[in-house]
Amino acid sequence: MKFTEFGFAPLLEEGLDSMGYLEATPIQQQAIPVILQQKDLIACAQTGTGKTASYLLPILHKIAVEPSDHINTIILSPTRELALQIDQQIMGLAYFTGATSIAVYGGGDGMDYEQQKRSIREGVNIIVATPGRLIAHLSSGKANFSKLQHLILDEADRMLDMGFYEDIIRIISYLPEKRQNLLFSATMPFKIRALAKKILHDPTEINIALSKPSDGIKQQAYLVYDEQKGELIKNILSDEAYSSVIIFASKKEIVKRLAIELSKKGIAIEAFHSDLEQAQREDIMNRFKAKRINVLVGTDVISRGIDVVGISLVINYDVPPDPEDYIHRVGRTARAATTGTAITFINTKDQFRFGNIEDLIGSEIEKVPLPAGFSEGPIYDPKRKPQKKKINRKKKNFRKPAGAGAPKVEK
Repeated sequence: MKFTEFGFAPLLEEGLDSMGYLEATPIQQQAIPVILQQKDLIACAQTGTGKTASYLLPILHKIAVEPSDHINTIILSPTRELALQIDQQIMGLAYFTGATSIAVYGGGDGMDYEQQKRSIREGVNIIVATPGRLIAHLSSGKANFSKLQHLILDEADRMLDMGFYEDIIRIISYLPEKRQNLLFSATMPFKIRALAKKILHDPTEINIALSKPSDGIKQQAYLVYDEQKGELIKNILSDEAYSSVIIFASKKEIVKRLAIELSKKGIAIEAFHSDLEQAQREDIMNRFKAKRINVLVGTDVISRGIDVVGISLVINYDVPPDPEDYIHRVGRTARAATTGTAITFINTKDQFRFGNIEDLIGSEIEKVPLPAGFSEGPIYDPKRKPQKKKINRKKKNFRKPAGAGAPKVEK
């Protein structure tokens, strides 16, 4: 289906044409007509399917048809990086329509907060916000949401994982009851359905099945012990074909340690984690996008919502706990019809998890022998469940009451 078939405002169509938007993706084909009909929507679609444009385009169409100087839409995002990316996409798509937007997030200086406050007070059309910072503005009592028409929750599952449920409910309490609600999520666990039931009204449901990794991704895995991982990364990165690399680790403590260890091995690397100031995170991401940084190491915060074209290699330092997170991670490479490589390190305890990933994608991933000079790694046995740690239930320094349990004395 072509974008010209949706009946968008001429100014928006002009913008789409200038950006080379021709064919709509499956989520766009299904979601855009529903949103144009003013219906509430719950949609399950993974990152990289075009879901952002699927809700932005009908919203921008409505603003183009009925221009205004009030807050029309709030988009909630789990991370500041995703909020910035959505705002940048709005600026590109809305260039011809005159719609205004601002990204509202924490971590900046006082000047950033004042700029956000002024834009909200003056009636910017679209606010893209992280929940915590938006609540700070709501508490000031300066925001006027009386004419708000749309509330959009993007990456709703990630927001709930990060503990934003109460913040979302509090934000909704400031909004007019009559509005259109759109909920987008990469997965659809029970807690998402519970949230949808609470805030959506007779919603249309769209489920774009979790797709397998792109055919352009060469998937490989190494069976390796933890103490071998650092040298193995150095060996892999010696291949000059890998010009832009993301390394994923499941905990930020590992991210920090890994960045230090690999830096000592002569690898130009930057760590990306939540302890950095916002200006530092933006600087790192901008340099990575501009190819001034070749290797980035981070948690799953950069597996969703961060769109960087040209990543040649993704390394999973450990196997992600959720098989669907594997698809999000490796999906950072081979974007925009390019090719790429995804390599996963599997230690003994992660083998069962990796077996679940192979079950999800429906195929076995190639296990590559360790390079020459490396000791042999563990044997692959994905059916063996990891052993649970035994809990020592004996209480230390436990004293029985005097006389209790005293041995009987025979007379």
